Amino acid sequence: MPTDLTAAPATDPLRIYQYRDCLYAADLIAAALVHLDFFSWLARTPSDKDAICAHFGTTERPTDVMLTLFAANGFIENRDGTFHATTLAREHLSKESPWNLGPYYDSLHSRPIAKDFLEVLRTDKPAGWSGDKASADWHKAMEDETFARRFTAAMDCRGLYFSQALAKKLDLRGRSRFLDIGGGSGIYACSVAAHHAQMRAAVLDQAPVDRIARKLVEERGFAKRVEVIAGNMFDGLPGGFDVHLYSNVLHDWGIPEVQELLAVSHAALPPGGMLIIHDAFINAGKTGPMHVAEYSALLMHSTQGKCYSTAEYAALLADAGFEPGPYTDTVAARGFMTATRR
Repeated sequence: MPTDLTAAPATDPLRIYQYRDCLYAADLIAAALVHLDFFSWLARTPSDKDAICAHFGTTERPTDVMLTLFAANGFIENRDGTFHATTLAREHLSKESPWNLGPYYDSLHSRPIAKDFLEVLRTDKPAGWSGDKASADWHKAMEDETFARRFTAAMDCRGLYFSQALAKKLDLRGRSRFLDIGGGSGIYACSVAAHHAQMRAAVLDQAPVDRIARKLVEERGFAKRVEVIAGNMFDGLPGGFDVHLYSNVLHDWGIPEVQELLAVSHAALPPGGMLIIHDAFINAGKTGPMHVAEYSALLMHSTQGKCYSTAEYAALLADAGFEPGPYTDTVAARGFMTATRR
């Protein structure tokens, strides 16, 4: 029997998600503490992000992720663009303090993920997936059938929970055609169809994921209402849809790629069309939430992206010709923003 996409679990799996999402955060802290002695320097030299990048020879995207993680932990604070070490950091993370915990972290200096972070900070290039030096980066790996099946299954099991929480909170009155862009298994398109009887949906993804999605959509009993379209989202999007969804997609890409994807959505949507970004969002001040700041470290390590803030998305949407809407929480530190095409 297909899974009922309107039935939610009775328990909250947040802690289970946190263990996986936050897996690499400790290694980023260790890299900054042991290899860079970051907090000793910042305690002496409050600096803006550009000066931090210049001093340590790091690049903007991973440095931004690192600073957001440290702010969420209360290690640093941003005062009008200048970052300062807090009392917590000056007492426990600086070599100049008798309470410095740096030696406690010294034994972690050879951890592969911590060393990966040094390279990512300096080059802005993602490390091998799961820290495997021999593996391709995530985007290239998705062209391999075996990797694509394994990764799609991982996102599908997560999506079974996330998609229902999203679908229940979406206001899709007056809308009829829904396109899930980079939609993987099709779980979000199927869930939206299950919760909104008027909607017909489609999933767009590249080979070999499209074949995986087609099989799963059929198994779920939605083949008559959810179409699967093979294609590369960067090459343009099909017309005829009045709702676009990017669910856990934009966080895999840097700013130029996010701008490109918002532009192709703007070109394909009609005036008044809705764009939905479903993801893990950093708050506008980039001080948390902790879970998302830690998850962003994992994304920074293995993809070209990060968790973007609500303010960053609002600015990107406005620049692309959309009217940004508010942020809404769903489950497990995720949520969504909607925007309307001008």
